Amino acid sequence: MNGRDDEGLPEHGGGLAHDLPVLARRRMIRLMAGASLVPLVGCTSQEKSSAAPSASSAGCAEIPEETAGPFPGDGSNGVNVLKESGVVRSDITRSFGDSAGGTADGVPLTITLTVADAASGCGTPKRGAAVYVWHCDREGAYSLYSEGVTGENYLRGVQETDDEGRVTFRSVFPGCYPGRWPHVHFEVYGSLADATAATSITNTSQLAFPKDVCDTVYATDGYGASVRNLSDLSLEDDGVFRDGHDRQLATMTGSTGRGYTAALTVPV
Repeated sequence: MNGRDDEGLPEHGGGLAHDLPVLARRRMIRLMAGASLVPLVGCTSQEKSSAAPSASSAGCAEIPEETAGPFPGDGSNGVNVLKESGVVRSDITRSFGDSAGGTADGVPLTITLTVADAASGCGTPKRGAAVYVWHCDREGAYSLYSEGVTGENYLRGVQETDDEGRVTFRSVFPGCYPGRWPHVHFEVYGSLADATAATSITNTSQLAFPKDVCDTVYATDGYGASVRNLSDLSLEDDGVFRDGHDRQLATMTGSTGRGYTAALTVPV
C-alpha cells in the first residue's frame, strides 16, 4: 500500500480540498480488522507518560493508510527531497544542502515513532526500517511548495529505526491551517536505502495531535492564525481523521516551556 490513489495532483493549493483521505481503502481495512483490532489510543493529557502498546496474539491492525497530501516532497508531486544529501537527520528544524538555510520557529517538539510488526501483535520491532516525516511550519506553510518557503526544505527528514524500532525527530509544533486538523505526515520504508531512493513505500499515514495540547501551544506567540483555524475544526469532522483517529492520536508529554514529545506506535 502506498496511499497515493488520490495524489500526484499538479495543483498546490492547501486545505481540505487537496488533503482528502483514501476513505474507501481505510474503511475496508477497518472492516477486515473487525473485532480483532486492538486500538493504540493516544493519551490526551499533556503531562501523562506514554503507555506501552496493546497487543493481540492474533496480530494488531496496521496503521491506517492515509493520503500523503499535495506536499510530500518525495518525487510523487514535483520536488524530491529524499535523494538530497543531508535528508537523513534527526533535527529537522533547519533547512539543509542547497536550500535557503532557514530555520522553522515554534514550540519545540520531539516526534518519536515506534515501528512494529503488526503480524506479531506489535510485539516485534521493525529494526532497520526507515521513516520519512514532514509537516507544515508555525504559519501553516510547507517547505518546497508554499509561497515564501519554496527555497526551504526544513521540517522534512528521514531516520532509520533502531533496535527498538524507534525513530526520533527534533522539530517544532506545526500550525493549524484552514480545513485540516493539526498533523504530521509520515511514510514508512523497508530500509534506509529504499527511503533515500524514494522507492518501495510500505505505509503512508498521519499523526494527529490532541486538542488540549493544541490549545495550549496555540496560546503562545506566533500561533495566532492557528487559534482561529482550529476553532472551526474538530477531529470528528476532519476529512482524514473523521472515520477514526484512535490509532493515530499521539501520546503527548511536556509543556510549552520544556517542549513537547509526541509518541506513536506504527504497526506495519
